[in-house]
Amino acid sequence: MNQQLLTRKTIAILGFTQIASWGSLYYAIAILAPSIQQEMGWSSGTVFGAFSWSLLVAGLASAPVGMLLDRHGGRLVMASGSLLCAAGMVLLSMAQAKAVYFMAWTLLGLGMALSLYEAAFATINRMILANSRQAISTLTLFGGFASTVFWPLTLKLNSLLGWRDTYLLYGMLQLCLCLPLHLMLGTAKASDTRASNAPASAHGHASPSRPGHTLAEALRHPAFWKLALAFCANSFVFSTLSVHLIPLLGQFGHASAWVVMMAAFIGPMQVAGRLGEMTFARHALPQTVGKWVFTALPVALLVLMSFGTQAWAVALFCLLYGLSNGILTIVRGTIPQALFGRDNYGAISGALAGPSLLSKAAGPLAMAVVAQDSTTPYPFLLILLLFTLASLAFYLATIRQQAVSLEAS
Repeated sequence: MNQQLLTRKTIAILGFTQIASWGSLYYAIAILAPSIQQEMGWSSGTVFGAFSWSLLVAGLASAPVGMLLDRHGGRLVMASGSLLCAAGMVLLSMAQAKAVYFMAWTLLGLGMALSLYEAAFATINRMILANSRQAISTLTLFGGFASTVFWPLTLKLNSLLGWRDTYLLYGMLQLCLCLPLHLMLGTAKASDTRASNAPASAHGHASPSRPGHTLAEALRHPAFWKLALAFCANSFVFSTLSVHLIPLLGQFGHASAWVVMMAAFIGPMQVAGRLGEMTFARHALPQTVGKWVFTALPVALLVLMSFGTQAWAVALFCLLYGLSNGILTIVRGTIPQALFGRDNYGAISGALAGPSLLSKAAGPLAMAVVAQDSTTPYPFLLILLLFTLASLAFYLATIRQQAVSLEAS
């Protein structure tokens, strides 16, 4: 199969499975949680705490999974993820006790590590040796529609079937569709990946002038930890806002209908941001794109803090927030290869993702305490602003560190 057909096949397969996996694993809980609470009599802390636990599990598993992806490719690894996701959802649909409920989310956390973006990006970087960045950007367009498809779908299924049968149906989706599709993924020859073991250029091609990094070398590199901290602080903010945004905007005195409409505006802006990156920034270095992405969020928060009572400020915040979040997904997928090379991409990107997933799990729970103890949105927003400024500072330090390393070599 030639490279162009392989690229199209890979993106088509992963595009479908990413929509299905993000929609059922990540977005469905927001719709189904109230029904779970009502039937089981559990607190929201228990229902969402198990979901946060699954993100912790995914974070802890991300580096080992990355090593598996580097060694074996995405075909069997992502297929195993589909099996675990199916088993977790079936177990979730039968849960009657908290222990079983948490065990189900443990399986789902492992499944997330094996089947969501990090695994898909590693699969692309292993299989598509030319224009892998363009392929990652295209894939994120598919993923951007996961909430658009699965929020209304989950709402409808829950009203017709209930939360248990909805999760059972999603388990069958993983087993009967995602599993066979992942098994249809091709494989990359080891000689191909070894030949491309070099940091990538702006267009996703390997640069033969510098050697790539092993995971151990990357972990000893100062730029790795600065980049990990940049992603970590950023994930804390995005995960917090994904849970607390609607009540936060409501504290500025806006009508509920307006707030919900603005929150719904964020999803299309993520897709618009990814389209813009593919159209206007496809020839720019991932490092340069990242500067704009990491700058956009503190600017958005400053606008909201300064003019949050104005409708235009809320709209501008949601626009910048959505654009930033959408493009950041591409940066996460492309910059590890640009900085550290291709051959050990899975292990390195998995190690980078681990702290971010832990931060993503901690953010909503930690900031819930702040939200409860504050009568105004400003302390909440100030903390998030400090996190975004720290994230920007760490990212800029990463780029400076890379420049110093290049000069030294």
